Amino acid sequence: MSFGFRSAKTAGAVAALASAFVLTAPDAQARPDLVSFRGDYSPGTIVVKTNERRLYLVVEPGQAVRYPVGVGKAGKRWEGVTKIDGKYRNPAWSPPADVKRDNPAIPDVIPGGTPENPMGVAAMTLAGGEYAIHGTNRPNSVGGFVSYGCIRMLNDDISDLYQRVSVGTQVLVTR
Repeated sequence: MSFGFRSAKTAGAVAALASAFVLTAPDAQARPDLVSFRGDYSPGTIVVKTNERRLYLVVEPGQAVRYPVGVGKAGKRWEGVTKIDGKYRNPAWSPPADVKRDNPAIPDVIPGGTPENPMGVAAMTLAGGEYAIHGTNRPNSVGGFVSYGCIRMLNDDISDLYQRVSVGTQVLVTR
């Protein structure tokens, strides 16, 4: 799959698009909060638990900031270890072949900062070139199995996380 992503500085790769049917967790609008977090993770690590539809930023051993997220829909979920390899504000978006095939009327490029752009206010690309952690202009999609593999966050939450992490941050995506 090839996921197109454009910004003023560089081109990268991301994908996300809400499916026609969205499953939303009851507390998807919850603000990020500091929670107890078990596991042997270094501070600064991002852990995405897809079955929970939550992203955790480990801030110290045993504690993390928790955010609600939308994750890959059936057939688009993945697990693995990667890192953030780019950070972009108001990125333009080019739908990848999968998305274009499923939604042929989508324009070839959707400008950054427009309500139709599925990237929201910010995106952080993940090494490997296919996925990103990004905002959304469809807040009701957060909390569901909705994307083509990207991790989708509320715009306020991606803005908060964007300020807390840097390029090179380790990201673990698990069930």
